[in-house]
Amino acid sequence: MEAPRIFSGSAHPALARRIARSIGVKLGTAKLDRFADGEIEARILENIRGHDVFIVQPTCAPAENLLELLILIDAARRASADRVTAVIPYFGYARQDRKDRPRAPISAKLVANLITQAGADRVLTMDLHAPQIQGFFDIPLDHLYAKPILVRHFTKLRIPNMVVVAPDLGAVKMVRSYAERLGAPLAIIDKRRRSADTSEVMEIIGHVKGHNAVLIDDLISTAGTLKNAAIALRKAGARAVYAGATHPCFSKDTRRNLAAGHFKQVVVTDTIPQARKDLAKSVKVRSVGELIGEAIQRIHEEESLSSLFE
Repeated sequence: MEAPRIFSGSAHPALARRIARSIGVKLGTAKLDRFADGEIEARILENIRGHDVFIVQPTCAPAENLLELLILIDAARRASADRVTAVIPYFGYARQDRKDRPRAPISAKLVANLITQAGADRVLTMDLHAPQIQGFFDIPLDHLYAKPILVRHFTKLRIPNMVVVAPDLGAVKMVRSYAERLGAPLAIIDKRRRSADTSEVMEIIGHVKGHNAVLIDDLISTAGTLKNAAIALRKAGARAVYAGATHPCFSKDTRRNLAAGHFKQVVVTDTIPQARKDLAKSVKVRSVGELIGEAIQRIHEEESLSSLFE
């Protein structure tokens, strides 16, 4: 059987190289440039006729990353690839998954339609902000979780007297699974969101006094929620506060809020590229390259992905 062919957009080529290296293949060659007027120019520089093609591109900001993915999918389809899989470590626009106010779009559904119409046969993604987004696609979607990577990290830290904390009620199901894997009790923060990026802590459900708290979320944006949660946990008697999240959607306020939260450590994955110089010393980055690489190999060989969730 021919090896899978892996190509990368310009959003995160370092992760694409880690993925390719993890399964012993060379990253494919594609040309990505701009015309004089700023339009994206993309061309695959290898023969992929009849091949199983995987295009790695997180759709984080800027919006051109999404457009570049669509163009690369179209290029692969027109080059007669046998199957084209969009590998989207971070699926952008997932926070806009429903019409929760008048005259608002459902952007997650729009993006799913665009990827499908561009010619993708399959999607491989990780830790969707809203799991129901899987149903927005009319093509097969494989949904990976970074839980094994984060659980392994916190297990190695050997944090004594740990309590795992959900930062809001919506994260309880996800965070409970972390608590079970880490063998720790669960606490929940009941918060009220004043806007898309700001919230305030209302109440802590569960016992945290004297414990070392580990906050778990799917993504960190401004880190305002985590900061408020950390302050509230310390007021309730928690000793040290750690945090873990899959997607580092960091903004200009993130570093300040993480510093104000006085976290012992914050661990994220590399689904979104980050420059080490821009990160606080407390932030540790763990790679999802091997996990995604294993998933690609299994999809290519038509094997089950179920064991990757363990």
